[in-house]
Amino acid sequence: MPMLAHIGDHLIVESPTTGATRRDGEIVGVHHHDGTPPYDVRWSDSGRVSLVFPGPDAHIQTEARASAWPLSDAEVAALVRDASAAPSMHNAQPWRFRYFRGKALFHVTADLARTLPHSDEDLRALHLGCGAALMNLRVAAAHTGRPPTTRLLPDPDEPTLLAAVSLTGPPGDEEDLSALYPAVHTRHTSRAPFAETEIPEPVRTTLREAAGAEGVSLSFASGWHLQTVLDLTLEAEARNLTDSGSAEDLTHWARLSEQTPRSAAEGVPPYAFGPRRRGGKAPVRDFAGGKPIPGRESADFESSPQLALLATPGDTPKDWLRTGQAMERVLLTATLEGLSSSFITQALEWPDLRWPLRDPMAGAGHVHMVLRLGYGPPGPRTPRRPTRHTLDIQP
Repeated sequence: MPMLAHIGDHLIVESPTTGATRRDGEIVGVHHHDGTPPYDVRWSDSGRVSLVFPGPDAHIQTEARASAWPLSDAEVAALVRDASAAPSMHNAQPWRFRYFRGKALFHVTADLARTLPHSDEDLRALHLGCGAALMNLRVAAAHTGRPPTTRLLPDPDEPTLLAAVSLTGPPGDEEDLSALYPAVHTRHTSRAPFAETEIPEPVRTTLREAAGAEGVSLSFASGWHLQTVLDLTLEAEARNLTDSGSAEDLTHWARLSEQTPRSAAEGVPPYAFGPRRRGGKAPVRDFAGGKPIPGRESADFESSPQLALLATPGDTPKDWLRTGQAMERVLLTATLEGLSSSFITQALEWPDLRWPLRDPMAGAGHVHMVLRLGYGPPGPRTPRRPTRHTLDIQP
C-alpha cells in the first residue's frame, strides 16, 4: 500500500542504529495531489524543513494522533521538576528547559551561567549533569504514558541545545523506563560511610546492563586498578587543597563565603557534607574545604570502597551526554536495589590524572565518571531551583 499523507500529519522515521528510537517531523508540504511522497518535513528536533523521500523505515502518524494527550502547563512543570531532581557537580543545576506546546516538544539546554570555570573547563561535567536531567525527563515522560523520542545535539549551529525530546510518538523501547520512576525523588547523594558488604554479582550485572542500555560501559575497579584509582584521587585532593581555582569553585557552591552567597535553592548545603573522614579509604570529597563546621562529626569510612567507572570509546559532548544518561539510569537502578551512592570526581577534574583512571586491560576508553556505591544510609534531599527559573513554555 503506498504511503499517503496530508499537511499536518507527522512523519516518523525508525532509527534502530542510533541512540534514539526514531525521528519525527510535521509534514508541511505535499508535492503530489494524491498524498504520495515526497514531503516537505519540519523536523521536531531542529525546526528545519527538508525534502524527504521516505524509506521503508518510515511511517505516517495522523494529525489527530500527534495532537492527542495535550499536556497542561502544570503537567509540563511536573515533568521538569522530575528532571531537575538529577544530580550535578556541586549541585550547580546547569540546565534549562523549553517546552513547545504545539509540538509537544522539550528542548534541554545548557545554562552557561552555572558553570564551574576551574573544575570543569571543558564543560564535561555540565554535559553529564544535563544528561542526568535528560534521563529523568525520559523516565518521567514514560511514567505518564508518553514514551519519549530523544535526539542529542540536534542543531550543530546551537551547541547549547543539548537535546530535543518529543512526546508525540507511539509506544516504543522507552516504556520500560517507567519502572525507574519511584527512584527519581528518592535517589540522593550520600556522603556517609557505607558498609563493607560486597555488592552481589547479580546486582553488579544489572547495573552494567543499565549503563549498557545507553551505550556506556560500567566496570568495577578491583585489585591494582582500584588502588590506582584511589591513589589518583588522593593526588587530586592534595592538588585541590592548594589550587586557588578549585577552592574558588568549591567555596562558591558550598556557601562557604559571604562574598559569594548562594541561593537556598542551589549548591551543597552544610547538612549534606556528611561526616569528616577519620579513617578508611573511601575518597569522599570534603565540601567544607578543611574548615570547621559546627556540629559536624567524624567517622570511619569503608576500607574497601566499591567504585564503578563509566566510560565510552569517544570523548565528545555527545559521549558526555550519553554518559550522563547512563549515570542516572545506573543510580536510579541502584536506588531500587537498595544501594546508596556518591560521586568521586576529583581526579576527573585534572586532565593528566583522568586518563590513567582507565583500566588498560579492559580498554574501556575515556572515563567520564567514578561512582561510589554501597549499602549505607541514604543521603539527604538537597535543594532544587523552582521551575519558574528553569522552564520556558512557548506556544
